[in-house]
Amino acid sequence: MTEAAATPAFPAMSIEQAHALLTQPGTMLEVGEAEVRGVRMKVWKNAPPTLREVFALGGMFAGRDHLVFENERASVGAFRAAAAKFAHQLIADGVKPGDRVAVIMRNLPEWPVAFWGGVLAGAIVTPLNAWWTGPELEYGLKNSGTSIAIMDIERYERVREHLDACPDIRKVYVSRSKEEIADPRVARMEGVIGPTNEWSTLGDIAPPDVAADPEMDVAIFYTSGTTGHPKGAVISHRNIISNMFNSASAQARAFLRRGEAPPAPDPTAPQKAFLISVPFFHATGCFAIMIPSLMAGNKIVMQRRWDCDQALKLMQDERVTHFGGVPTIAWQVLEHPDVDKYDLSSVEGVAYGGAPAAPELVNRLKARFPTAQPSQGWGMTETSATAVSNGAEDYMRKPASTGVPSATGEAKIVSMEGVELPRGEVGELWYKGPIVVRGYWQNEKATAETFIDGWIRTGDLAKIDDEGFVYIVDRAKDMLIRGGENIYCVEVENALYDHPAVMDAAVIGKPHQTLGEEPLAVVHLKPGAKATSDELRHHVAQKLAAFKVPVEVIFWPETLPRNANGKIVKNELKKQLESPEF
Repeated sequence: MTEAAATPAFPAMSIEQAHALLTQPGTMLEVGEAEVRGVRMKVWKNAPPTLREVFALGGMFAGRDHLVFENERASVGAFRAAAAKFAHQLIADGVKPGDRVAVIMRNLPEWPVAFWGGVLAGAIVTPLNAWWTGPELEYGLKNSGTSIAIMDIERYERVREHLDACPDIRKVYVSRSKEEIADPRVARMEGVIGPTNEWSTLGDIAPPDVAADPEMDVAIFYTSGTTGHPKGAVISHRNIISNMFNSASAQARAFLRRGEAPPAPDPTAPQKAFLISVPFFHATGCFAIMIPSLMAGNKIVMQRRWDCDQALKLMQDERVTHFGGVPTIAWQVLEHPDVDKYDLSSVEGVAYGGAPAAPELVNRLKARFPTAQPSQGWGMTETSATAVSNGAEDYMRKPASTGVPSATGEAKIVSMEGVELPRGEVGELWYKGPIVVRGYWQNEKATAETFIDGWIRTGDLAKIDDEGFVYIVDRAKDMLIRGGENIYCVEVENALYDHPAVMDAAVIGKPHQTLGEEPLAVVHLKPGAKATSDELRHHVAQKLAAFKVPVEVIFWPETLPRNANGKIVKNELKKQLESPEF
């Protein structure tokens, strides 16, 4: 028998068959049914009921490094002691179950302490975007009715003039202030837990005994707010934990699809290390990285801000096993002129989402990291991070797809008239499952418009193929209409990303007197690469219909403007293009 003939055909089984094997009775990933807020749905039967149990599970890894930031380091045990102590302090401050506790800081070791302290005290933890301006932060604090706010000194300086306009705030904790703050409402966070490197001296502190159940609200995460004020998605214990089990099942499914048995969980296996390049205040950073890392005893390596030079050194020195965030980060690592000078042999996974990824990217990653598994996914704040995922061989086979739902999730495509469409047709993506949040904080109108009988109307245009793989076509509100013809920006951007010189691409509408609008492309080239507007337009024309080809390609000198979650901010791009300086 030849070597080629001996290689098992992929896939070894269908998605449905893999899910049936993974979820059968008696397994860790067994699926049951439950009524969640009046809606019957599939749930993970053996998932921990609340985050309190997740926090307790981390205790078996007490001696491992957990948080690494510059010259600061905290073990799992030291971190858990700091979080438990801070929870006791919040209760002493009068925090009761259901009170909102805001966290406003960049990625620092204190961020997880503040989050878990609030959770263990029974609060609804409300992270606010550290990139927001003073007025935007004021809006978040007032809208949520925050009573205790925890922030770093930079955020305090930004919001202090707005605190008097937030009548519900009783106390503010500030970290990393070099000077005492005169405001009587303000206390130093270090006054409660000390600096990071001293958490190990706190001893073994049990968290407060506060009742919780799976459907209780545990967090409010604000949406990006691209139109109007941001909306606060209200998230339960079940939402977050279901997302973690979705991720575990996707990894196990990859083994079955290639004809292998998934490995049993092994707490003695070598530690995983995640270089986090997305903020903790977004669902991906918090639910997909921070919380699972505590339960599994993983290490989280933080940067003050994304810096590829520093990242490569950290990946080598800390033996980072996983990195990613958005496709641009993966490209920057691959294209860095010194990438081969570092030992990156520890890398096992590269995951990203939030923006189109050129099909070429997965092949480049496999060439550079042969033993690593690239993956991408799609999700939103309202689905508690990733809702569909595509990894390993499936991603190599279908690089344009964001993947399939887990065994507890359902996806369907619905027309603008509310009719479910057949496979292959483009319409609005609807999703149902235990990761879907209950609604928006104090916004009944938006909740009623978005959440219907357990389904969320995502606002994304998509299609689903015969195997159940989801393809995001565009945001419904970003679609261009040129002389009556629909142009899905993502489709054009994917064609541009497929050109070897393109690092970053965005397609926006350029007003036109008779056609209404035309597609305009803005691209940032890879280091040392060259291309002309005509060349890129010709490249797109080989792949797409003539009316979809950008009428002009503008070359941007740097990475395109992004929000804190790494998504290109097209409104900001339009503003810059319209400015007289451009």
